[in-house]
Amino acid sequence: MKNFLLLTSAILFFSFVSDKGPVNENNYKIYSSKTSKEVTLNDIVLEMKNYDVVFFGEEHNDSVAHFLQTELFKGLYGAYGDKTTLSMEMFETDCQVVLDEYLKGFIREKNFFKEARVWSNYRNYKPMIEFAKEKKLSVVAGNAPARYVNMAARKGFNSLNELSATAKQFLPPLPYDTASGAYYDKFTNLMSDGRNAGITAKDTSKKAAAQNSMMPKYMVHSQSLWDATMAYSISKIFTNNSGAKVLQLNGRFHSDEGLGTVTQLKKYNPKLRILVISCIDGGKKFPKEINVNENKNLGDYVIYTDPSVPRTYKE
Repeated sequence: MKNFLLLTSAILFFSFVSDKGPVNENNYKIYSSKTSKEVTLNDIVLEMKNYDVVFFGEEHNDSVAHFLQTELFKGLYGAYGDKTTLSMEMFETDCQVVLDEYLKGFIREKNFFKEARVWSNYRNYKPMIEFAKEKKLSVVAGNAPARYVNMAARKGFNSLNELSATAKQFLPPLPYDTASGAYYDKFTNLMSDGRNAGITAKDTSKKAAAQNSMMPKYMVHSQSLWDATMAYSISKIFTNNSGAKVLQLNGRFHSDEGLGTVTQLKKYNPKLRILVISCIDGGKKFPKEINVNENKNLGDYVIYTDPSVPRTYKE
């Protein structure tokens, strides 16, 4: 029965990608870091039978990445049905009730936009939200409320202990672990030179990088709060749904190299089996001169996207 389900999902999945639209299979290349061979999204769907969570690390304005996320979400549903859950950096935990009300058809999109504080590029994620609504799938608002991220950046994570019990329900258990080791070094380097790795003005990292100077004292506390909250949000999914198949969407800095949110998730639930996808701009080497081994440390799968496809917004 399981093999039949997977075979059926493969047929369904290919029907999705045959609908070309503005993006098609010529606009990306997917490589397995384990084999250094090119694979398809359906290969990832099928491999998820042995995994619980797949992180899709994006650059937020990458049109091709958003197309692939939608196709992957549909493919996972084709294979695993209502076990499929979408978890998103793009919504904050205190907006979960609003997100749920929209998915159930209780409120209008107009109210959803305003009260869920959707990102300015929400149109990129809308196809996934509407698919979840149609199929009655769960979507998790995974990120920490920005006001508390700002509080941690200004006053340090210990200041969050002063919040009310109501406020704390939107956060991971306090105190949460802060970045250390390779992730801390990577983050501080980003802050010092302003590089962008899937981080936009919606992320605390980019806000700090814009200063392009000495990193604020507690900025690592705010970055870690984003990571810890997303990780804790994912871990809670498995409390009542041990067989869930979770697609987590976030800026790739949060999950590249298995660091950040991935590391935090392993602390909350060491038993979870995790795959990491890193989706990056293929640059001038796309598609014929890509070195498949150059970025294999970024994830289990690395996707290179066509730089000629227009970005959804300019940095």
